[in-house]
Amino acid sequence: MIDLTLLADLTPGICSVTLRAKGIDEVVSIASEAGLAGIEWGTDVHVSDAASAAHAKAVTEEAGLVVLSLGSYYRAGSLGDFARDLDLAAALGAPRIRIWAGELGSAEANEEHWDAVVRDTRRIADLAEERGIAIAFEYHGNTLTDSPATTLRLLERVGHGNVGTYWQPAVGLSDQQALESLHQVLSHVVGVHCFSWGPQAERHPLRARKLLWQTVSDVLRGNGKDLDIMMEFVADDLPANVLSDAEFLHGFTLGED
Repeated sequence: MIDLTLLADLTPGICSVTLRAKGIDEVVSIASEAGLAGIEWGTDVHVSDAASAAHAKAVTEEAGLVVLSLGSYYRAGSLGDFARDLDLAAALGAPRIRIWAGELGSAEANEEHWDAVVRDTRRIADLAEERGIAIAFEYHGNTLTDSPATTLRLLERVGHGNVGTYWQPAVGLSDQQALESLHQVLSHVVGVHCFSWGPQAERHPLRARKLLWQTVSDVLRGNGKDLDIMMEFVADDLPANVLSDAEFLHGFTLGED
């Protein structure tokens, strides 16, 4: 018999980019109606300055939700000013900042690019740690985290306890291939972006890959580490599809069929 006390809790949430065309208040209203627990606020539209960060924090908390992370578009390796992202995360009350692992896919990146991404990640990880904020890589194509092997290589080279990675099923992979990639990076995963695309970038209801997401949930819950699983990019960007996908998300995060 499985000891349920040893299973991890999965917090169901949403990335604000899913509702890019909606304002902050509307995003919170839809997330609340969907029964979600938290929001990853993106810097692409919604959280761009201190005022919007403070507003997002206030309305999120007023609705009984939590801020899961700041979805930034900082590219490690750029040696850019990371202070803006840190200030936004602090004003938002975000425990974590999502960043991107460089500007090139692993097949195109030379050692100079790898070295720059590693050095810059260490730098910003130190800065974030001083403020009690964690760093997580986006797991994504056209960056150094475009495969399990390169993600592990990058994390090993960075070697910083304040840096983890998100995971999502890479576009074009079968369910089995996606699960294999999750297993390979599992010990470093601090959050999951959840959607159903295929066979390329076509968006489908989350339950279209029911077996994949139920198995992902089993793997994550059995890993014993609490983490966030955040909906992203629903079909046609429609709030109605947020609600229907959220219903399915609730079921599989609880281990239900």
